Amino acid sequence: MPRVVVDVVPKPEILDPQGQAIARALPRLGLHGVRDVRQGKHFELDVEDDVDAETLHRIAGELLANPVIEDWTVRRL
Repeated sequence: MPRVVVDVVPKPEILDPQGQAIARALPRLGLHGVRDVRQGKHFELDVEDDVDAETLHRIAGELLANPVIEDWTVRRL
């Protein structure tokens, strides 16, 4: 059964407080060189062979992400 990964992150113009908090914490932990962090969601779906790309993008855009404020990528593994 194929596995599909959907990653969802806030659009670049949307404030990401969790990502900002992580970015601010890194130097306090002695970790330098990271300029920005965007925090998101990661989904793994086991799908039937006949589930097409259009259906996967519909699942992502209508159920897993809020298309007004989030972008997503869909990858078959």
